[in-house]
Amino acid sequence: MCFLRRPGASAGWIWWRMLRQVIHRGLQSFFYKLGLFVSRHPVFFLTVPAVLTIIFGFSLLNRFQPDTDLESLVAPSHSLAKIERSLASSLFSLDQSKSQLYSDLHTPGRYGRVILLSKPGGNILHQADVILQIHRAVLEMKDGRSSFIGHQLGGVMEVPNSKDQRVKSARAIQITYYLQTYGSVTQDLIGEKWESEFCKLMHKMQLDHQDLQLYSLASFSLWKDFHQTSLLARGKILVSLMLILLTATLSSSMKDCLRSKPFLGLLGVLTICISSVTAAGIFFITDGKYNSTLLGIPFFAMGHGTKGVFELLSGWRRTRENLPFKDRVADAYSDVMVSYTMTSSLYFIAFGMGASPFTNIEAVKVFCQNMCVSILLNYFYIFSFFGSCLVFAGQLEQNRYHSIFCCKIPSAEYLDRKPVWFQTMMNDGHQHTSHHETNPYQHHFIQHFLREHYNEWITNIYVKPFVVILYLIYASFSFMGCLQINDGANIINLLASESPSVSYALIQQKYFSNYSPVIGFYIYEPLEYWNGTVQEDLKTLSQGFNTMSWIEQYYQYLRVGNISATNKSEFISILQSSFLKKPEFQHFKNDIIFSKAGDENNIIASRLYLVARTSENTQREAVELLEKLRPLSLIQSIKFIVFNPTFVFMDHYGLSVTMPVLISGFGILLVLILTFFLVIHPLGNFWLILSVTSIELGVLGLMTLWNVDMDCISILCLIYTLNFAIDHCAPLLYTFVLATEHTRTQCIKNSLQEHGTAILQNVSSFLIGLVPLLFVPSNLTFTLFKCLLLAGSCTLLHCFVILPVFLTFFPPSKKHHKKKKRAKRKEREEIECIEIQENPDHVTAV
Repeated sequence: MCFLRRPGASAGWIWWRMLRQVIHRGLQSFFYKLGLFVSRHPVFFLTVPAVLTIIFGFSLLNRFQPDTDLESLVAPSHSLAKIERSLASSLFSLDQSKSQLYSDLHTPGRYGRVILLSKPGGNILHQADVILQIHRAVLEMKDGRSSFIGHQLGGVMEVPNSKDQRVKSARAIQITYYLQTYGSVTQDLIGEKWESEFCKLMHKMQLDHQDLQLYSLASFSLWKDFHQTSLLARGKILVSLMLILLTATLSSSMKDCLRSKPFLGLLGVLTICISSVTAAGIFFITDGKYNSTLLGIPFFAMGHGTKGVFELLSGWRRTRENLPFKDRVADAYSDVMVSYTMTSSLYFIAFGMGASPFTNIEAVKVFCQNMCVSILLNYFYIFSFFGSCLVFAGQLEQNRYHSIFCCKIPSAEYLDRKPVWFQTMMNDGHQHTSHHETNPYQHHFIQHFLREHYNEWITNIYVKPFVVILYLIYASFSFMGCLQINDGANIINLLASESPSVSYALIQQKYFSNYSPVIGFYIYEPLEYWNGTVQEDLKTLSQGFNTMSWIEQYYQYLRVGNISATNKSEFISILQSSFLKKPEFQHFKNDIIFSKAGDENNIIASRLYLVARTSENTQREAVELLEKLRPLSLIQSIKFIVFNPTFVFMDHYGLSVTMPVLISGFGILLVLILTFFLVIHPLGNFWLILSVTSIELGVLGLMTLWNVDMDCISILCLIYTLNFAIDHCAPLLYTFVLATEHTRTQCIKNSLQEHGTAILQNVSSFLIGLVPLLFVPSNLTFTLFKCLLLAGSCTLLHCFVILPVFLTFFPPSKKHHKKKKRAKRKEREEIECIEIQENPDHVTAV
């Protein structure tokens, strides 16, 4: 035996090619044996997954527990803001203050807030009696304390030409009530009950005072409205499941009652459902806590799992009917499971990278961990549970049983004597099969449409220019959207859209967006406050802000009283003995920390408060303020930190939320590059990388144009888009690059005919299942719907429009296949062969 080598072909290239073929054939052989094993023990592989689902399903019911800590879920886990909060808490503890709003600046704690809004054209200041009545009703509740600051007036109009900026009217007023809990569990429970009563009281007051609009908010409102999404979506998810079941059942049906597989489509969807239940049970057994972001897991798992189901059905249709059903199952496994194993592995790698310590958002990490378990169980359930269902369906088909009624199909002679309706119900396709159609499965309506109509249309030379123009438009809008990406640090993106928290936030944004949140300015080292240079540095740092500080009030007090305090002893002595004793300045005691060394007093730390004037986009400008003030603390002689409770959610949120998709994308890209010379054909990986990049950037740009911010939900959808694109493009591309037809056009037609049915079945089921999400009144589900709709649509566009056209322009070339066939034909004409017929003694020369 000898190996022929093409001129110019290197030995290394041949070695790599042989290695790829050995690996591919080894995997095919392994899955062929796995298919045989499943087909010989179908009851075992049907029973084991069902028992696992029952066991873990009960654990799901018994150990279900929601996660109530919203900050730990959606705020960056490792951020400088949390360190700054700890430092602020250590310097100025909660129990130092009893009555001031600013004392709780470093932690929101338990609170109740209410915005009172007058009717259009009204003046809230004219309704002071009603405001005081509501205020007294709140104060009559136990354990509450109130605080009010001047800039809590909203929609303010000033007196024209007023030098001291006198207020003429205001549209709204905001009052905040804080509770003293000090971290005690008992007091925290009391505080939670107080907040509940506070919300009920505000609702009652709204009914009593129709001339005002009341918008209330408590500390538990955010978590309650975040969890409300799950309650609102329960019914819609069931509707979604029913739609997917219906679509899968109809798309798996044929007129041929013998070869139609409606129940396999139905059982395929149920397979993914029970695997998801098992994954959820494992999650709760390992002390996992449920949060509303996990709503996306059923849709993510369904999109990948049903792809394997429909590919196995397509693989079954490609097998030869004259084989025993066990061999047909093994052939289907050998044909499909290699590709499905690769895509499942990439799913696991992508979400595994998302669950790594590099992910700084706990909600993303929990989701990715759960998704990894779901992918593993999906894979196991498809080759075991669904494989067993395929075995039983194949046995029924081989024994000529009806695919729906499970009764024996009569002979053709018997059917010819029956009415038309009976022939239609019992038709096994024998009258449609002609002498040149050896595969009766070609009568499947999707496959027939692709073969007879769509393939010819999309490869038409007059259609190709319009497809190129369409892709240029797609790429332009995608690029334009990628330049306008916004981070989604706004927590209302995750809440129920008609919830009290969202209503409160919108009103607050409308009437109280002229100023930034109150920023605490903490000086954490001794400072020479009496020094003129230090005073100038403090003025420089607070320039551009409205400040409320003991320092400015003290300097003003000294100037008005014409008091000299040019040294340390005078400065501190007057501060303690005179200034802080005044009733109007006594609350500043909580903002200064004194220490005594012998007879000498020192100021070791102090704090003041900054408020910046902002535009409507308060949150973005607050982030910009934070990014400007922090570097100053490193270069200035004054050592300080700045903090507000909202900084915990906003601090480096953009970097934290984009890191998982970058890591996952890098992981998938690395795997595809490392396996570049191990896959069936290197150009397959090259085209796959280009296709996935195009789809990912398209989804990213279009979702930005659709007003979707980069929050934890959209990032999870982007990670999923990477895998969803690979799931559908990989089989199509690898079939194309391995095809041996004479032209690229014929190769892409065969690829679409082989895999187009499964792709269209899966994507259509996926998109139809998303429709009920549109009717859930929640910002979280709106984001999920938009992103997944774009992921499915862009993938469908590439698989059926862009790739079929572009692959006819670019490599791989198919000319060498044509040359090989011509050479073989010429060789057959020149070489004399012998043909041995039924009689071994009879030899004929050809």
